Amino acid sequence: MRGEPRRLPVRPPLSRGQALARNARLEAEIAAELAEAAEESHATGRPARRFKEFMWSTLDSWSRRRRVIAKAECTQGDSNPRFLVTSLNPKAAEAKYLYETVYCARGEMENRIKECQPDLFADRTSTHTLRANQLRLWFASMAYVLICALRRIGLAHTQFAAATCGTIRLALLKIGALVRVSVRRIHVAMASAHPWQDEFRLAHAKLAGAAR
Repeated sequence: MRGEPRRLPVRPPLSRGQALARNARLEAEIAAELAEAAEESHATGRPARRFKEFMWSTLDSWSRRRRVIAKAECTQGDSNPRFLVTSLNPKAAEAKYLYETVYCARGEMENRIKECQPDLFADRTSTHTLRANQLRLWFASMAYVLICALRRIGLAHTQFAAATCGTIRLALLKIGALVRVSVRRIHVAMASAHPWQDEFRLAHAKLAGAAR
């Protein structure tokens, strides 16, 4: 039975921001801010940054001018300008907040994905069947969840509180031990020279307490 065609709700366009490749025209827009950041960095010996927003357009590929956020940063004498084009309204997000809180948060999510791929081998999907590759991804995903729990519960307030999965795996998990198996028990002897044994003991105690 045919009826009236459905009218889908009209949604507002998605506001977003994405990186914009730098060029001489863009850098000329923030020449004064780069000079200020360089002067401050030279005086303090620490990185300095300035933010600026302006309307800008390419010479021929863009149909109109768009809002561009610029970060003029100087680190150890080297300038490091970055640019971001966005459709967000200036009233919704000012330049510094948009770059440091909104845009950089997306980069942090990408870092977490990269952390799972090389550190926990989530990129090893070279088997011939889909199920086998899916199982490998499941293992990597479960390992990531477990190491995140170890970092959050067992390694809080230690030097590994913000460490990557790869660092935790190499420092606390991938270590040698002497295993002795008897009728009554399995005895694991850890190396007394292990440099992170205090962190290992603390993580074990915290995880044991959280499991009770």
